[in-house]
Amino acid sequence: MQIVQVSDLHIGGLFKQNAFDDIVNEINNELKPDAIIMSGDLVDEGIIYQYEKAQKEIQRFDCPNIIILPGNHDYRHTGYLLFKKFFPSTSKHVWELDDGNIVIFTIGTARPDRDEGEVGHRQILWMEKTMSNYSEETRGRKRVKIVAMHHHLVAIPDTGYTNLVGVLDAGDMLRACLESGVDLVICGHKHRPWMWNLGRLQIAYAGTACSWRYRGIFEDTYNIIDIDKNGEIKLELKIVGEKARIPLSDIVKKYKPEQRMKALFK
Repeated sequence: MQIVQVSDLHIGGLFKQNAFDDIVNEINNELKPDAIIMSGDLVDEGIIYQYEKAQKEIQRFDCPNIIILPGNHDYRHTGYLLFKKFFPSTSKHVWELDDGNIVIFTIGTARPDRDEGEVGHRQILWMEKTMSNYSEETRGRKRVKIVAMHHHLVAIPDTGYTNLVGVLDAGDMLRACLESGVDLVICGHKHRPWMWNLGRLQIAYAGTACSWRYRGIFEDTYNIIDIDKNGEIKLELKIVGEKARIPLSDIVKKYKPEQRMKALFK
């Protein structure tokens, strides 16, 4: 089972059409994943012509499950009133893949005209209650629980004011994830590929897929998530237009702020 995470398109003035075209080609013709998760900031300013283009571009993906959630840029300039109009599938918050062996929960963290994110007490209670309906195993196999959200749950090195624009109630959300047996949390927002390993729980971050809004990593990237029949999760980083992939954990192991991402392939 393969899931691709594409994040932070920022369709608008800083959008890179050529990079997005390459992403569509790679995903449709090479990867052919079972699901695509688009983890927010589809547009840059939340205005209607950007939404029209975002809808048109995302429809180019040939995938049975396209899971979309909003980011803070999508909610700018009353963009929160437009988001569900252009992406009505976002009203679905639980996605079952592989006959229920993999369950994805989408959590809304964006708030109108605010950069920081917030989950909220009610949404945490909903998540805990809903997850309790899914056992740890199904038909003798380990069930994998994934949470997808836009804002980063734990701060990332060298990304600025992380405490101000992350998740305000991150501690409450992190506790809920650990107690609910979540295996993987995927986030966008900071445009810096990264991961944290908290025992059973892994937290994976995606870079910007096709915009000039780089932060420390000067390549267009997206994440590839492979889950085997035993529930083991493999996280890899893909640079747009390059053949090679690298384990996302290498971003942490080989982290050197002064070097470009391509140095990892040498």
